[in-house]
Amino acid sequence: MTGGPLTVRRRAGPAGLLLVAAAAAWLWLVTRWGDMQAMPGTMGLGLPAFLAVWTLMMAAMMLPATAFVAALYARTITTHRASRMVVFTVGYLLVWAAAGVPGYGLAVGLGRAASLPAGAGTVVAAAVFAVNGVYQLTPLKDRCLARCRSPIGLMLRYASYRGPSRDLRAGAHHGAFCLGCCWSLMVLLAVFGVMNLWAMVALATVITAEKLAPVGRLVARAVGVASIALAVAVFWIPALAPGLTGADMTGM
Repeated sequence: MTGGPLTVRRRAGPAGLLLVAAAAAWLWLVTRWGDMQAMPGTMGLGLPAFLAVWTLMMAAMMLPATAFVAALYARTITTHRASRMVVFTVGYLLVWAAAGVPGYGLAVGLGRAASLPAGAGTVVAAAVFAVNGVYQLTPLKDRCLARCRSPIGLMLRYASYRGPSRDLRAGAHHGAFCLGCCWSLMVLLAVFGVMNLWAMVALATVITAEKLAPVGRLVARAVGVASIALAVAVFWIPALAPGLTGADMTGM
């Protein structure tokens, strides 16, 4: 038998840190936005406020799936583990915060599409579903997902980082692979409604399963096929895309 209570705590600590941060983000989102109906566009927020909310959303949705990589990275740290893991997490979230800038522009554009006649919103929704479905089946998705699922090669790379910015660089580098893996899933939020908490929970579950479940690659492909099917089905059931068609899924 190897290791003891101290070893278990060292391995669980970094993962627990990210899970606590994710839980705090979920709590804020539920208490602040839980009663909001699906809305198109930016929910009336300006860029700074949108980026703040977007970053909290990414923390809630992405950090649970990142806990495994964080735990591995923490094992390479011998001193000041807690503070350095905070920096690693900040670097990771900075990538997603930066992704919120084009995300805001996309939300503005899709919000305008939602104000067009109902048929136009449905066409845009179908296009978004199709883009996600196709991307889920591409080699680039596979490559990024493989780095998230088997990050040993990344750990060797991060071990070569030097200087005070090494933890920030490691977090940002891993965040870039997560962005490459999950960007198209996040675009679906525009279809379901940016602050649609049920959609957020569903997408967070998919992302965690893709990265951590033994059948994660199969999950990614199944989601791709399902998304392509939704691109067709939305023409008959506009309520599948409440963020673009204004339809209410409860009325189905």
